[in-house]
Amino acid sequence: MREFKRLTPYREALRLLLDDLSEVDEVEEIPLKEALGRVLAEDVASPIDSPPFDRSAVDGYALRAEDTFSAREYSPVELRVIDEIVAGEESKAKVESGTAVKLMTGSKMPEGANAVLMQEMAEREGDIIRVLRPVAPGQNVAFKGEDVKKGEIILGKGQVLRPQDLALLKGIGFKTVKVKRKPRVGIIVTGDELIEELNEEALKAGKILESNSVMLESLVRKYFGEPVFYGVFPDDEEKIQSTIEKAKTECDLVLVTGGSAFGEKDFAHKFVKLLFHGTTIKPGRPVGYGERVFIMSGYPVAVFAQFHLYVKHALAKLVGAKNYEVRVKATLAERIPSQLGRHEFVKVWYENGKARPIKKKGSGIISSLVESNGYIEIPEDSEGYLEGNVVIVVLY
Repeated sequence: MREFKRLTPYREALRLLLDDLSEVDEVEEIPLKEALGRVLAEDVASPIDSPPFDRSAVDGYALRAEDTFSAREYSPVELRVIDEIVAGEESKAKVESGTAVKLMTGSKMPEGANAVLMQEMAEREGDIIRVLRPVAPGQNVAFKGEDVKKGEIILGKGQVLRPQDLALLKGIGFKTVKVKRKPRVGIIVTGDELIEELNEEALKAGKILESNSVMLESLVRKYFGEPVFYGVFPDDEEKIQSTIEKAKTECDLVLVTGGSAFGEKDFAHKFVKLLFHGTTIKPGRPVGYGERVFIMSGYPVAVFAQFHLYVKHALAKLVGAKNYEVRVKATLAERIPSQLGRHEFVKVWYENGKARPIKKKGSGIISSLVESNGYIEIPEDSEGYLEGNVVIVVLY
């Protein structure tokens, strides 16, 4: 089998890929309940102050803080309760010296009050309370606009929407949100050895069950895309070529697994004008890209690495996504050696600030992915990391 004449350095290949892609123009306006994981198409400004008024942060008594300054458990201050309200109601009473209004968490502050005494800090008898401790002006009060101010940019273009983002949008009056259209990603799986249904006789004869399709469909959905599965194909040159051409006309990106190297039946790379073919990553160095088509390995672990190191970033570029990776610092639990000249994708289990490399090796060992929850990248100019080194883990 022919070898690569030159392996493109990882960062150079990634730059060539991203320079080749442009952000999609199409925008969709969708209900908030459907927007989880979608990418904002524009900056969002708040149409209101939130909270829209000064409100109590606790259950208790709204009062003038100055009336409580001398209060002690052994010498309480007495105030008269002139009104009682629940959240959603507004008191018509005006708090003056010597008076208080009973209210609940979230209740609008009555006129004249500048603090709230927690109800546990008072003893009540009829309409009289005995204040046992002093409070300061503003204590236990959430002020108008404290969370969000009217006109403030609360979420920026490119934000990947999370549950808390959707809660914020709903809390200031949004019912819909404008997001980038999901890129359509064609998935083509190739290989004479693949079967799609469990067949023990076929397995004994050398066939293997195909698994790349469901993994790639799930990864594409997770990273902003809409998968379009074209099927599993034997190593038929004409069929693979026609399917790639069809997918190119219907999709924003195309992922082809199998046929990325130079074996006798590695056809896929022949049908695309590639910007690069063969990079320094490990696993998955035969990866190629051109004409919005990725030529990927057949082994699942290599495909997983190729997706995270290249395809994920391509999808983020298409939708303009920002901060789409969760990166954490971790102390390495043991040494990880590496070879100069390769950009290594190392699977790890991250927990409690430590990263433990997964010992299982091999591009076909899917259980090594199941036992990991993130990865470390070791660049080409490094011979690895030592136990105790602080590293960056990308969680998945």
